[in-house]
Amino acid sequence: MAARDLGGRPVLESVYSVIALVFVLVACAELCDAATVVDVYRLIQYDIAGAPFGSRLAGLNHHASSLHFAPGADLSRTVLVIPVRDLNLGYVKDYLSQRQPLGGLLFLLPQIFSFESKENSGNGEELLKNIVMELEQLLIHTNIPYPVYFAFENDDINTVLADIKRNDESGQPATATTGGYKLVVSTTEPKKVASPVISNIQGWLPGLKADGDPNQLPTIAIVASYDTFGAAPALSMGSDSNGSGVVALLEIARLFSLLYSNPKTRGRYNLLFGLTSGGPYNYNGTHKWLRSFDQRLRETIDYAICLNSIGSWDNELWIHVSKPPENAYIKQTFEGLSNVGDELGIKVGLKHKKINISNSRVAWEHEQFSRHRITAATLSELSTAPGLFENTGSLADSRNFVNEAAVIKSVKLVAESLARHIYGHQGKNIQIFADEGSLAVNPSYIRSWLDLLSRTPRVAPFLSKNDPFVMALKKELEEHTEEVILQNEVLDGMFTFYDSTKATLNIYQVASVTFDLLLLLVLGSYLIVLFSFLIITTRGLDDLISLFRRPPSRKVKTA
Repeated sequence: MAARDLGGRPVLESVYSVIALVFVLVACAELCDAATVVDVYRLIQYDIAGAPFGSRLAGLNHHASSLHFAPGADLSRTVLVIPVRDLNLGYVKDYLSQRQPLGGLLFLLPQIFSFESKENSGNGEELLKNIVMELEQLLIHTNIPYPVYFAFENDDINTVLADIKRNDESGQPATATTGGYKLVVSTTEPKKVASPVISNIQGWLPGLKADGDPNQLPTIAIVASYDTFGAAPALSMGSDSNGSGVVALLEIARLFSLLYSNPKTRGRYNLLFGLTSGGPYNYNGTHKWLRSFDQRLRETIDYAICLNSIGSWDNELWIHVSKPPENAYIKQTFEGLSNVGDELGIKVGLKHKKINISNSRVAWEHEQFSRHRITAATLSELSTAPGLFENTGSLADSRNFVNEAAVIKSVKLVAESLARHIYGHQGKNIQIFADEGSLAVNPSYIRSWLDLLSRTPRVAPFLSKNDPFVMALKKELEEHTEEVILQNEVLDGMFTFYDSTKATLNIYQVASVTFDLLLLLVLGSYLIVLFSFLIITTRGLDDLISLFRRPPSRKVKTA
């Protein structure tokens, strides 16, 4: 009996090995033919006062299809792959408004919107930019009950898309029975971001007081909001909005730090620099920053200049104000900027918009100052107030669409007008920041910071209070100003955000059921032959035949 057990052990081991081989081969037949792996960026998921917006799911495991699917096709288990170049925005609007069932959406963005791209924008790209911005506004203001992702075009994914289109046009869309391509994103379901932090950074350049003067020096504030909001948080770089404003503020701080470093050239004004967060959320960070001011500081502020989107204009900028243009400080600011603008060939216009106190919506940063009874104005290339989550660092707001020359001109405009006011040179054609002088604007400095901001997503709920970017801003302001303070606040509870902003997409080329059945038939035949061979060689033909004999009944044994 023991001998039979020892003789049967090799057979059992062989059988176990064969069974393991079957599982491996079947798995490989389904999954191992990976076409490509792509980084994808998820559509933002957030709530406003409990109302859900954006994409509500993250995981994907569906077949892929293009827009060339057959009419009436069931797309509930299908991911539509849509290149933005071929986008029919009206079709997407209708599909979303009708709440049609869908497995998911994957939008392919041209490389010019990537922070790694070195292309120059042209007329065709400007048209694409407008399409992307319109698509983005549609997506972020809609509740979408399936995953939505963005990816950048490349050779691999373009090849896959060409195959998908070819199959769809031939009337063989990808299904479980016909095969095709399957898109898989393995990720946990999104969770709420608990107590998102917004961080404000401020720095001082104290003015020079006259001996024996007990009065407080007047203060001028230069402010820019640095965070962004877009359809894909991991792609919301905001090169122009408001990367250009942040860069301009840092360069203005650098220029005046040179002047204020010498008591002989230090002005009799304090300069307050503020980098604020929460801009897309009604400038919530600015509100909390201003609320932290004591009464004495508020009373010393003559006016504030807020910088917003000043990197994509041709020859015209706008000053937006809430107080009447007849206000002394508003009039003085506008005249100062206009005079310098005339010398630089820049047209400066004035837009007056009253604040509706009963409306919680804050379109411009200066409106938060006005609500705290501080005179302020916003300098921007935008002629009208943006809507909620509009012009806040969209997918299309990339480095390729920012004009460095426009940023440099904006810095000259603001710095020169401020200097003439501080040193009493209003109306005089005096170039304090002349191009060839020691106080010239530094294009290399502006370029390097634009590059950094253009590859750094800055959606506030996903930035920690010790985020390296926030620390970099603080350190830079410390280089040029004094008494730098980092203020951390919690974003107001009206907004709720969810994590899972970036993932890896695996694209598999899967075979049809017919191919799987044929493969299993061949494997089964091979395994039967292999099993028979192993039995014959180890135990003989009689034992193989005995496996298929019917065992004697219990009655026969008893007899």
